[in-house]
Formats: sequence, structure tokens, C-alpha cells
Amino acid sequence: MSRRLDEGSQGAEASALPAPHAGTSWAGVPGLVETKEARGETTLVVDPARLVEACTYLRDERGFNFLSDITPTDYLGWGSGSAAGYFGTASGRDLNSPGSAAPARVPAPRPKRFSMSYHLLALLSGSATATRLRVQVWLDDGETVPSVIGVWPSADWHEREAWDLMGIQSEGHPNMKRILLEDDWEGHPLRKDYPIGGEPVRFSGEE
Repeated sequence: MSRRLDEGSQGAEASALPAPHAGTSWAGVPGLVETKEARGETTLVVDPARLVEACTYLRDERGFNFLSDITPTDYLGWGSGSAAGYFGTASGRDLNSPGSAAPARVPAPRPKRFSMSYHLLALLSGSATATRLRVQVWLDDGETVPSVIGVWPSADWHEREAWDLMGIQSEGHPNMKRILLEDDWEGHPLRKDYPIGGEPVRFSGEE
């Protein structure tokens, strides 16, 4: 499970990438809230309550027959601080030069603390390429999201990993328990408010 760089922090080079679904209408997707084009990717933001409907439609009507990954992201504190950087050139920059050359830019606020992104592929027999699409929902701490196992069985371990490491529960999952950590582990290590350091090392042979 990876947490991809989000479109909110895209650089100038991102605008040069072709939009894979340029001109495509997604109006028929149930619960569609917003459509985004960034870094050559299309993202459909949908209402969490209608996630299963949206995914079923995309599978049956648009041919997205494979779920490759589910990536939860924690945006705790996003946009609350300042930002600055340097203009890069072909020859690099002077590391000894004080200050910042680039204007400060604070990232745009996010709708809620957590996002869950579902990375879909439309796989065609005999084709060397696949069409990609990202479906995204936004959640606050403690909110659940419907399981999409009924749409793509490959969601099974992805949803368990999202619960184990990020604490986002997929409602309706038939076996919603930890997959990487021990069952009695406290907390979810990929959350930004998870305590860092001072944790004892645990070995399987210990009693």
C-alpha cells in the first residue's frame, strides 16, 4: 500500500501530462461529487455512502474490471503551516545561499482528515496497456466506508491493511481484523498522530 503524492501539491510539469480521459463524461457515476485531472490521472471523488454503487457502475458500464490498490492517506495538519522552496535550474542551486527564492505556497485545504483512493484498471484481453482511474472518498476520524469486496474480491487484503495501519474500517467486510500487526496491537502506525519512538521491540518468541 502506498500513499501517492496528491494533486494539491503538483508542480508545473504536471500540467504538461496528457489527461487520459479528456472529454469523457462521468455524469452517470452514482454519488459523483467532483472530477479532477492532475498528473495525467483522472480522479472521481464520490459520496462515501454511494461508493459501492459508483464502483459497480464503473465495473459494469465502464469496464474497470480490476482493483489494483487501495491507498488511505492522513492529512492531519495539512495546510496549517507555511511553505517555501527554491527555484531549480539546470545547474542546480547554491546550497550555501541563505533564504528561499520561491514564493511560499500553503497547500489547499482538504474536505476531511482522511482520503481513501481506489486505483482501478480496465484490462482488455490482448492489450499491452490498461486504462487507469482513481475513485476517492473523504472521511473524518471514526467514519467508516462501505466494503467493495462484492465488486472486486481483490479489495479483501487492501481493506484490512487500511484498517490495520490507518484505522479506517470498511463496513461489511467479512473479516475486518489486522493483517500485518498482532491482534492486540494498540493504535494504527500510519496515522500522523501515532507516537514515534520509545516503542519496545516485540519478538514472536517472547512470552
